[in-house]
Amino acid sequence: MNCKCKCECCKINILPLIIVIAILIITIVIVIITGIPTEQKSILSTIAVPGDNTAVGPTVIKFSKNEIEIGPAMTHTAGSENININESGIYQISYQVYGERSSTGTLNFNCILLVNGQPLDDTQNETPILKDTFTNRMTNSSTVILKLNAGDTLSIGIFTIEEITYPRARMDIEKID
Repeated sequence: MNCKCKCECCKINILPLIIVIAILIITIVIVIITGIPTEQKSILSTIAVPGDNTAVGPTVIKFSKNEIEIGPAMTHTAGSENININESGIYQISYQVYGERSSTGTLNFNCILLVNGQPLDDTQNETPILKDTFTNRMTNSSTVILKLNAGDTLSIGIFTIEEITYPRARMDIEKID
């Protein structure tokens, strides 16, 4: 009699374990069949090469190449200065602009991000002021995080009083939220 009671108790104790295992198996099968939902990344890398930016002094940087284009959040037409923001969100923006002067003299240029053609003062990035005895080239770089809206355009503005050209530049943008 004692043995019979133990077996029935064992069956009652094992039943919740069997239910949990069945739920786990069903969940695994559903995930395998439907796949795990993943958020699509949106990344854009644009490149300016010699010949893209022939203006001397203040300018807005043009990019002739799109090196990486993943996702729909932003687009760029090769050869233009504007990055088109297609989705509202938080974006991490990194850029490098190489400036050079063909003659000796003061070398100083400043970069600023423009949204819809308007400068964002808190993104201004200044190079050091170099005088006659220093190399006549340098790179200005920065990384910022901005909240942008669908329909915005983003570009890099350069301002300086020196006669500087910008043979190379790069902008990398990732939508992070």
